[in-house]
Amino acid sequence: MTLTDTDLDHLRRCVELAAEALDAGDEPFGSVLVAGGERVAEDRNRETTLADPTRHPELELARRGAELLTPEERAGATVYTSGEHCPMCAAATGWVGIGRVVYAVSTEQYAGWLRGWDAGPAPVAALPVQAVAPGVAVEGPAEELTDEVRELHRRLQAQRRGIPLESLA
Repeated sequence: MTLTDTDLDHLRRCVELAAEALDAGDEPFGSVLVAGGERVAEDRNRETTLADPTRHPELELARRGAELLTPEERAGATVYTSGEHCPMCAAATGWVGIGRVVYAVSTEQYAGWLRGWDAGPAPVAALPVQAVAPGVAVEGPAEELTDEVRELHRRLQAQRRGIPLESLA
């Protein structure tokens, strides 16, 4: 299925939230929960600022979905996110019963960028959402947003290493 203009609008908000996270000192990830055509909740990564490696926006939105929506509403809801869910967040999405995930960049793209920048792997396996939560419909990536999201992650890597941005391809 092709992403709609509405999907892209929500994904653009996710990228804005990812930029806000980076500006606040966190990793650049942002997510939006949509149910019944309305944005119900949104969040950004807060791992560093809250000193908690589980403070991923997708996990927070799964919690919010469980609090705010009925099981039927969750089944029809979508989590939009700047980057495909990690296994922890995919599991939460599956357990809560959110029906759809739409991402701007895939786990595969992100892992490739990290390898290319010699950043080392993530602390958990780089699995696609459906490998963890097979009942969740998944769409992405959004090629229109790839360069913008990649640039946020490139900035993070340069900041972490204390090197000029230009030194990372």
